[in-house]
Amino acid sequence: MGGRALRRWVLQPLLDIKGIRARQDTIQELVENSSLRQELRQLLRQIYDIERLTGRAGSGTASARDLVSLADSLLKLPDLAVVVSDARSPYLRALQKVQPVLEQLGQRIRAYLVESPPIYITEGGLIRDGVNQQLDEMRGAAEDDQKWIANLEVTERARTGISTLKVGFNKTFGYYISISKSKIDHVPDDYIRKQTLTNEERYITPELKEREARILTAKEDLNRLEYEIFCDLRAEVGEQAELIRNVSRAVAAADVLGGLAEVAVYQGYCRPEMVMGREILIVDGRHPVVEQSLPAGFFVPNSTKLGNGSSVIGNGEEQNQLPITNDQSPDLVILTGPNASGKSCYLRQVGLIQLMAQLGSFVPAREAILGVCDRIFTRVGAVDDLATGQSTFMVEMNETANILNHATPKSLVLLDEIGRGTATFDGLSIAWAVAEYLAEEIKARTIFATHYHELNELASMLSNVANYQVTVKELPDQIIFLHQVQPGGADKSYGIEVGRLAGLPGVVIQRAKQVMGQIEKHSKIAVGLREGIGSETRVSTRKKRSPKTTTPEEQITE
Repeated sequence: MGGRALRRWVLQPLLDIKGIRARQDTIQELVENSSLRQELRQLLRQIYDIERLTGRAGSGTASARDLVSLADSLLKLPDLAVVVSDARSPYLRALQKVQPVLEQLGQRIRAYLVESPPIYITEGGLIRDGVNQQLDEMRGAAEDDQKWIANLEVTERARTGISTLKVGFNKTFGYYISISKSKIDHVPDDYIRKQTLTNEERYITPELKEREARILTAKEDLNRLEYEIFCDLRAEVGEQAELIRNVSRAVAAADVLGGLAEVAVYQGYCRPEMVMGREILIVDGRHPVVEQSLPAGFFVPNSTKLGNGSSVIGNGEEQNQLPITNDQSPDLVILTGPNASGKSCYLRQVGLIQLMAQLGSFVPAREAILGVCDRIFTRVGAVDDLATGQSTFMVEMNETANILNHATPKSLVLLDEIGRGTATFDGLSIAWAVAEYLAEEIKARTIFATHYHELNELASMLSNVANYQVTVKELPDQIIFLHQVQPGGADKSYGIEVGRLAGLPGVVIQRAKQVMGQIEKHSKIAVGLREGIGSETRVSTRKKRSPKTTTPEEQITE
């Protein structure tokens, strides 16, 4: 239940600060009270998936073992209520009261069904003695007949004097008395021949035939009656399905929050402050997954500041000075740096921290103040859809178009390489226009990771754009990735060095450096951006977005 609840929370994060804080309060209490957290998690491990078990009961597919598991879980609810009896947070207080009808239902199931019922519910052996008088009487009569059959061999040997006489049973002929052919002269007159074999004759007596009929009939009747009693019991569970589901939701939520509290304690997460503004202020944020794949202390934390917020992070004695170049937090960050230096990890960690915060979870950071996002948009990776004829660049443009058409000032946009799937000039032009549109028209909080260093010029043209870079240390024969995000823009990507690290032949690396030197010497891109675009009137980005009713001719004109 907890796993499914966590999945729902991830897919449907909260937009309501009150709801987020209610979850945070529960986690906070469990973080501060370790004995409560441990007792709660230990008890929750003993509770089965009552949500799914109840669904099976309601649909008439639950087995006897399902009902026993449900009963054991319902009978744990009073213990759970005792554990959280002194809790103050809302999600734990929801477990403090147990409906008597549920406890009674658990006791009733346990009183009706045997300790370890069989898998199949139509073959008997489900119901305890003393539950149904008619069932007890039928069982008593069947047991008498079974005892008579069990004693028949001894009785008949004494009556006939045949010491080798045996009583057997098979599904085809039922019960029979077996006598070897050497003793058939001693067979009593009331024996009726039933089957002849090579070495023996098989007989039956009138009384044995009568007992056999009673035993076989009684078994079918017993199984049928037990099944009817079980179905009535299962129907009772179905009648309380809604009440049990309410309890299951409360138990699942406590399970999720207990797990999040455990992670917060052992991974050093902080409680983010959720505010109504647009700011995203993170001090020493970390990627919750990547840091677990690295040895302790190897992950390099980085801070983030977005959204023109005026909130202050830090305590009164020592405030963390986040690396920004403007007085206020930028709406858009142009993030440059080498391949494999950590840009993509940084993008994802900001998105994950925001998402985790809106689940109500604590986040992997030293401190955080976060405004609620209405949506988190991402454009990362390179994929294609060959079946529909879409190249990687077309998929990239589709995703980018979706972002530009639906993002709002309250959205968080994470872009990892826009325009890399086409010609250099085309890609750079698209990337520039997209960045301008996000910063000027939408004003969404955006981190734009790119290798187009020319985009750093935007920071000198737009007040709500800032440049950041992932730093490296250059040595004569190698580079060292520092994985630190600092203010300023990188002027190269070290792509050739990355190729060398990957194992490209030395002659290829040397030739690549020669070609790059020639391209840089004769390139006019940077000069054109500085002298041309900065002075142009950006018609497309200064206009309001066209309404959806615009005609194709009007769109072309625009």
